[in-house]
This record gives sequence, C-alpha cells and structure tokens, in this order.
Amino acid sequence: MELSRASRELEPVMGRVIRPLKQVGGGMLASVGVDPSSKAEGTAHTAARRCLLANTALAPLRAGPERHSAGRDVKRISAFPSWREDCQQLTPPFSDCGRVSAAAGIRKVQPRRVTASFLSASRKRVKEKARLRLREFDVGDKFTRLPLPRASVLLPLVVREGKLHLLLTVRSMQLRRSPGEVCFPGGKSEAIDKDEIDTALREAKEEVGLQPEKVEVICRLVPGIDKMNHLVTPVVGFIEDTFQATPNPDEVSDVFIVPLEYFVKPLNYKALPYKTSSGYSSWMHCFTYDDQERKMSFKIWGLTAHFAVFLALVIFGERPTFEVDYDLDNLISSSENNFMNLYASLYERKKSNL
Repeated sequence: MELSRASRELEPVMGRVIRPLKQVGGGMLASVGVDPSSKAEGTAHTAARRCLLANTALAPLRAGPERHSAGRDVKRISAFPSWREDCQQLTPPFSDCGRVSAAAGIRKVQPRRVTASFLSASRKRVKEKARLRLREFDVGDKFTRLPLPRASVLLPLVVREGKLHLLLTVRSMQLRRSPGEVCFPGGKSEAIDKDEIDTALREAKEEVGLQPEKVEVICRLVPGIDKMNHLVTPVVGFIEDTFQATPNPDEVSDVFIVPLEYFVKPLNYKALPYKTSSGYSSWMHCFTYDDQERKMSFKIWGLTAHFAVFLALVIFGERPTFEVDYDLDNLISSSENNFMNLYASLYERKKSNL
C-alpha cells in the first residue's frame, strides 16, 4: 500500500517504528475487521494506516520539535493536517485508532473528540470568568435611597457557542412610550417588590415568560436615569441557552440575542450628541445589529446601549473600538462619578424650578 507523501518524508525519521508497522500491515487491519485485499475497503485501509501512524508512531512528536541522527529538525505532526482529518472522518472501527495501536502492541493514544461534557465545561469557564468580573462591580443597594422614582431592567446573559450573548426585546407598537424600540426586560418598581432585583425578575416574567427561578442573579451595576427621570438599575443574571421566550404581545413584539462582544467591537456604530432634560450634555451610543439568521436589523441606542456597553467593558476589560466617557483604568470609580454628575445636574435643575 502506498504511503502518503508526508509519511514517506518522515519514514527515515521514524526508522525502526514505521518498518515494523509495514510488516504487520494487513494483520492489524484484519484485527479490527478490515480485509486489506478488498478494493471496496481500499480507502478505509489507507485512512486507517494514516490514522495509525499519526496516533502511535508520531505521537512523541506532538510535544515539539526534536532532532534525529541526521541533525535536521522534525516538524510537529500538526504540519500534516490531512492525517488528522482522516482520523476525524473515519467511521467505526477506524475512529478508534486506539484499537489499531493495541493490536500492534503500542501505547494506546485516543483521538480528541468534542463531547457534551467538554462543551459543558467550556460554558462553565466562560460563566465563572464573567461572574468574577461582575462581582467586583456590584453596587448592591448603594444608590437605592436617592429620591427618584425607581425602575429596573434585567440584563440576561446566555452562553451560546462558547460566547456570551445578551437577550433583548422590541417594545410593542401598541405602547404609548417608545413603541418599537429595543430594550431590556424591565419596568417600574411596584409595592410588592422587595428591591430592584425583584422588580427586574417580575418584569422579565411578565414580558417574555422568564421564570425568576431560572435566572442566576449575579449583581446590580451602576444605575442610569431615563427620560422620565426614573432611577433605572441594571440587574445582571445568567439564563440557560435552552430558554424559549414567550413574548407578551401587549408589551413585546420580538425577542433576540446579540453577542456581548458586539458592544465593544461593533460592525455598525455611531455616536449621537444628546442633552438630558436637566441640561446634562454627553454622547449617546447607537448600534445597528444585523441578525444574519433572521435577516433582520435592530437599532440599539439610548440607555439600553449605555448599559450594554458598560456590561461589555466590565466583563471583557478591554478598550472598545469607539470612544467612551469612562477612565478605563479606573472603571468602577469613573462610572460612579459619571452617574453622580448626571444626578447632580438633575438635582440642580429641580432646585432651580422651585
């Protein structure tokens, strides 16, 4: 059987290892149920030999370059991707190269496989890293006692394909205030709510059918002040990637997710100057997100974009591709100072109107 070009190049290096494998040849394949003389199984025969060489004779080379007697560097096995592809594409019994190795009396080397347990561990790592960062920025009830009407929003984080995403909603066109705009689940505080967390969870249940017990609440971030001068507290929590939203049509017309990284590395972004009702001047983030699967575009701006950007800065700890009003080296203190300046401008405006 003809060896691949890569195996021929490596044969002088492998010396005493490859030659015995050639001699064993069809015997090893027969031990796993393959007739090496069968034309129908010729492709499988070749692939199995490649897989055998890659997972047994060449295993020591994975650790890095070594030198053979001729003094030339031996390249890593990763230089021969076709061998790895053959191993990945084989169907049983070829997918278990360990059986072939065992037949030759060589140490068993199992090929790597992406399993459900591996994916679960990956999700846990992503979540734990985010938790640690978020807890550093938890403000608790620090701003709760400010004399403003209160509201809360839930920033639902979900891990999909190993990356953090944010769940957002589109307000129903039937609503009087901000119809059709993108926002987070949330609303005004009510007498039955114990705190901002209760408000956010209750509103999320009413708007998209998210049960409170299905949310792992992590923290409360620095609040904002909306157009109606409500003190709006963002509550951050993890939800399962299996969650299926059931929008309340009276309040929500659509639900979608956006990669969190989009709020530090957007494809479509602009900053808009704005002035609050209290006269405070700043810049407003405005993102356009194109959902390729659904062939839809969403405009994310205002306080919703403000919270999304801050959340991304907290978790990723990296400089965005656009300007922000924070000292990124002192994000905690600068975010709180920004908020207190905004609140002070509102307080001064109220005093001047008395």
